[in-house]
Amino acid sequence: MRPHVQAQAEAERLEWRAALHELLHRLKGEPNLLLPFHQVLALRPKGEHPLGLRTIEVAKVVGSVDRYEDFDHRFLPKTPHTLERWKRLRVLQLEGVELPPIEVYQVGEAYFVKDGNHRVALARATGQRFIDAYVIALEVPVPVEASDTLKDLILKGEYAHFLEKTRLKELLPQVEEIRFTTLGRYDLLLDHIATRQYFKGLEENREIPWEEAVVDWYENLYKPTVEAIRRLGLLREFPGRTEADLYLWVMDHRYFLAQELGADLGPEEAARSYEARFGPWWKRLGGWLKKAILG
Repeated sequence: MRPHVQAQAEAERLEWRAALHELLHRLKGEPNLLLPFHQVLALRPKGEHPLGLRTIEVAKVVGSVDRYEDFDHRFLPKTPHTLERWKRLRVLQLEGVELPPIEVYQVGEAYFVKDGNHRVALARATGQRFIDAYVIALEVPVPVEASDTLKDLILKGEYAHFLEKTRLKELLPQVEEIRFTTLGRYDLLLDHIATRQYFKGLEENREIPWEEAVVDWYENLYKPTVEAIRRLGLLREFPGRTEADLYLWVMDHRYFLAQELGADLGPEEAARSYEARFGPWWKRLGGWLKKAILG
């Protein structure tokens, strides 16, 4: 088959696949775009390092600097212009022309195309596993994975902002990752730290430095609560959630109990009470029966 004829036939099949994927994503209400590189900038990159020419996995190329709207998340062309460009490159490839390496930014395990989007689309469509690329590695405080979604990137951007504001990893190098499943939660942690700073200042009649408040919050509020959550196995009862999610819920419940009882319970008691009130229905039923029998 002549290169032009074969490329045309493949382009038509590609166009059909792209339309089908777009329809499926619309029905699911899910975005169907490449990851935008500008979202990576929210991760507060500390610097970049040229790594030279490397052979990288095509499957880990998941985003683009400026063409993320022209392809779907599988690098299928979404516009007639993009498809036509893909077809021309396919003809050259079938004629034996060696295409030049692409240029990418490496962010953790993921790659974002700086130059060569259509070459990546061609590699994906033809089942190519590896591609040559000039790589520029970005140093970011929060690791990025090739499987990350746009929401994951936004959450990690919020986490990077939190780390920048608190300097938590600098103050406590062995600190564990704090991950949420819902946007806007890191601002609540900043409120917790500021509140801790205020009341500690009143208790000790002195001005508490921000860095001291950050360490005090982590060591005496966040860490003990998470440890209580682990001891109780609470995370198993809330699938799809993280320890940080539960920390906020337990802390809200702890405040509610303090208002209701007139005394502040510790993290273990607050976590147990939260489990009893908001855990699986069979546990709540068991607690109610036990209370009814004994009380």
